[in-house]
This record gives sequence, C-alpha cells and structure tokens, in this order.
Amino acid sequence: MNREFTIVVSSEIHANYADIICKTIEIAAAQRGTGIAKRQPEYIIQKMIEGKAVIAFTKDESNNDIFAGFCYIETWSDKQYVVHSGLIVVPEFRQSGLAKKIKQKVFELSREMYPKAKVFGITTSHAVMKINTELGYSPVPFSELTNDDAFWKGCTSCPNYDVLSRTNRKMCLCTGMLYDPLKPVKSSQKVVLAFSGGLDTSYCAKYLSQVKQYDVHSVLVNTGGFTQDEIADIERNALSLGVSKHITIDVTESFYTECLRYLIFGNILRNSTYPLSVSAERVFQAIAIAKYAKEIKADYVAHGSTGAGNDQVRFDSAFSILLPNIPVLTPIRDNTLSREAEIEFLSFHGFKKKWTKAHYSINKGLWGTTVGGKETLTSSQFLPDDAFPTPVTKTQSETISISFVKGEITAINGAHFDNSVQAIQHLSSIVQPFGIGRDIHVGDTIIGIKGRVGFEAGAPMIIIKAHHALEKHVLTKQQLMLKEQLSNTYGMMLHEGNFLEPAMRSIEAFMESTQKNVTGTVTVHCAPYRFHIIGIESEHDLMSSTFGTYGELNSTWSGEDVKGFAKITSNQLMIYYSVNGSTHDIKN
Repeated sequence: MNREFTIVVSSEIHANYADIICKTIEIAAAQRGTGIAKRQPEYIIQKMIEGKAVIAFTKDESNNDIFAGFCYIETWSDKQYVVHSGLIVVPEFRQSGLAKKIKQKVFELSREMYPKAKVFGITTSHAVMKINTELGYSPVPFSELTNDDAFWKGCTSCPNYDVLSRTNRKMCLCTGMLYDPLKPVKSSQKVVLAFSGGLDTSYCAKYLSQVKQYDVHSVLVNTGGFTQDEIADIERNALSLGVSKHITIDVTESFYTECLRYLIFGNILRNSTYPLSVSAERVFQAIAIAKYAKEIKADYVAHGSTGAGNDQVRFDSAFSILLPNIPVLTPIRDNTLSREAEIEFLSFHGFKKKWTKAHYSINKGLWGTTVGGKETLTSSQFLPDDAFPTPVTKTQSETISISFVKGEITAINGAHFDNSVQAIQHLSSIVQPFGIGRDIHVGDTIIGIKGRVGFEAGAPMIIIKAHHALEKHVLTKQQLMLKEQLSNTYGMMLHEGNFLEPAMRSIEAFMESTQKNVTGTVTVHCAPYRFHIIGIESEHDLMSSTFGTYGELNSTWSGEDVKGFAKITSNQLMIYYSVNGSTHDIKN
C-alpha cells in the first residue's frame, strides 16, 4: 500500500519514542556493518527538547500514529559545522522515499537554525550520497570537514575505525560530503558525460564538476558487460565524484538487434581473427549519450578518450552527426594527462581509490572481453593465462548443440531461450571456462597506426564458426561469395565508427535476406583452449545424397553432361590461348 508520512520537528512530546529510536539506530548500524554512532535515550530526548531533530510518522488501520523514521542535528567547531546524525527509517517503510523526505526536512531545519554553518556528512550509503547530491552537497576530502576531536570520537564504534586512525583522519571507507552556503553556485550549463567508472572518466567527472563547475550528468551505457553490483558501484562512485545526477541506460537488446545479429549473419571477424568485441559497442554508447543529451537539453557532451586510440574518433564522429550544434569536451585528450597526473588530481580533490595500475586493462562486453598489457605492446609476445579474466576450470571435453532459426540462436543443448541475448550469455557461461576464444588481434587503427589487442570471446567465436558451418550447407556459392565481400566491408566500417552510414543499412538488408534458410542445429566439440565443428543438421541442407555424393556417385547428371559442361566453360580460354600462343607460356 502507498503510505502517507508526516514529518515534524520533534519536541518533548516525542520523548517516549527515544528507546525505539536508539534500538532502530543500533540495528541499522549492525546491518550496514559501519558505525552509526550509538546514542543513549537521554541524548535523543535532549535533542527533541532543543528542537534539533525531526521525526516521521504514518498511520495504522485505526488511525494511530506509528513511528517511521528519525534524524537529529549536531553542531561542531563552535557551530561552524552542522551534521545530520542517526538518519533511520523503520525497515518496513524503506524503499518508500521516506529517507529522502526526512533528509530534506532536517536539512531545511539546520539551514534555518544555522544559516552560516557548513553542513556535512560522512557516509558509505549509496542512497544517502544520492540524496546529499540533490541537496547541493559536494564530495570533499576529510580535511575540509570539522577538526573537532569530539566529532571523530563518535567513529570509534565503527568496525572501520582502524582505517580512519591509520590514515590520521585523512580518509576512510566513508565519503565526506559538504554543503557550503558560501560556495559559488555551480554553472547552470549541463554536461552529459559518458561514464564507465574507470580512471579517465572519474577524472572527467571530478574535473568538470569541481574545477569547471559544470552541472554534470554522468551516464553509464550498458551493452551487456556489467553486473547489477558493478552498476550500483559505478553509480556510487559517480555521485561521490560530484556529479549532479547519474543514470544507467541499458541498450543490450538494441545492441544485439541492430548490430550483433548482423555480425553473426556476416560471420564477421576483423582480419579473420577478431569478433569486434568492443569496437561494436562504442557507437551504441554514443547514440544513447546523444539521445539523453537532447532530452535534458545539455550544453555539452563529454567523454574520457585519450588522443591515442580509436574510441576518440568513434565518439566524436557519432556526436558530430547526432549533435552537430553541441560542443564535445575531452579533458583527458585536451589536457594531455598522464595516468599519474589523473591519480594525483583525484587524490588532491578527496577521491581516493586504489588506482595502482593493473598489469592488464580489461574491457568486458556481451560480445567478448578485450585484454591489453605489456605483451600486446610488442609484436612478438602472447598474453599469459592469468591475463585473461576467466580462469580455465574445465578439463573434460563436452559436446554442445546450437540451434539457429533464420540465422539467429534459439537454443543451446536443446534448451530454448526467449531471446538471443540470453542464449549468448548462457553459451558464454558454458564455454568460457574452457579458455576457448583467446587470441591477439593485429589491426590498423583509425588513426593510421597498427596495434595489438588480446581478447577472450569463446561464445562469439563458436557462434560465428557454427553459423558459418550451417551457411556453407544451406546457401548457394554466389550467396556465400557476396556475403563474404560485404561482410568485410561491414566489419571495417563498424570498426572505424561508420555505423550510421546509410550503406550499412543496405548491407544489413542483403545479409538478412540471406538468412531465410539458415535454420538448423550445429554440433560443437569443446575442450580446453580449442573447439571444432562436428557437423550440422538442417532440412535446408543442400548436401543431399538425392542429388549425388561428392567424389563417389552422381544421381542427376551423366558423364556426357559433364563433358559438355567442361567444354562450354573452358571455351573462352581455349580461344584466348589459340589466338595468343602456347599455354606453356602462361606467365607471359
């Protein structure tokens, strides 16, 4: 049921709720595993008497008041700082928006009572960070908070207090957030930032929001490579970096429908090796960013690409087409920053994270994972096993079946799926522990240099090879030849950021028309680090013994037919060599 809540400034008439408030605070602290400072009922009652707390109620079926939530005000450093403590919501009323309403009410109360004071908080709560951001707080280093020892003493009951102590109160697992009434108001100019949560986009979020004072809206575009926990963690980091708002846009289904299925139809492997695991995603991320920028009437769009790779061209090209009148901001590229400079900037501005450079950079997606490291910077070395994110845990071979209907995956091992995305994800869970689909792609970048990238793409590689095997049985020679030519063009244009070129729609229309009879089941043998196609079954199989058996038996023609056919097909060359001289001098 939809509850209605009443939130009021507490007074002595609410003293009888002090015990339940203290108990609820204690339970919440235990559930979070962090330290809401424990308080005694007498302390809570004093806050009520002073009018420095707010309390929330709802009604039961008999119209009686039911306690629902609470928060109180504390002042530090001779009332220069205000903090809202003990924010709690009774468990049964959580997920109702009540916490936000209580926070707004106590914020208004503290601004009324202490208009010149800075309002701050330290929290690990994603929800609280989100609420604080909407109220105008900004993430800050602990050095900008009160230095009142009495405040920090309240942290001693927290299980993470040793972190705070070891760092001399410079940092902890909590994020410090501050509302400064004297701080200049942020610019009203909106920037939509393509955000992944990595170092580069984290720098962009902090730089654009705090240094440039833009109203930053960060956007994570999920093409199938993130778990829900990862998405939540990325949002939490974005808010702690000072963005005004963060959203996640899921384009996994459209990414498959509008792009991946054509990579399958075309059996597309860049340079006969790479299934375009990451490059295919970028334009869909750019399209989603551009659409959102239009919706909120953004003044700028931004991305975290460096000046040394392909992604800068992919993003810039898409934005130039879709947002011709909106400037593109690229802080990493424009400021020519090193990784160390970015880390130093973030640390200085209060965002501390273990940015120790991993040996390998990993980029996960629905269509595979790319891996970059010191070996890929050479021309002679391969990546070691531990560079790939999925450990090889399967040692016994398996036979799997993949069913296609008109070129699209519908079932794995006889289990049917509602859509092909689910089938791809399921197949990946089966084959990736074999270490299948690991390789290094050597290619020409859009900016003209050659580069190497490792990848792990078991499901895409098996799907493409299985689909191609089925096509070789059901398509004609000319269909296969034309598809191969157009598929190479499609893959090149997609890789170079030209997905929006109308010619791509023309190629897609042709490829889809070839899938009419690509229906059947392909059997695949999987073993550690390798796989091979066993065979196919299809009612459209053109390799039918009814018409002949290759190398053994002909059923629909005679030897005389072949003699005549050979004579006609070689007739023009016979004329050529008769006119121009001996066939022994072919190279001349």
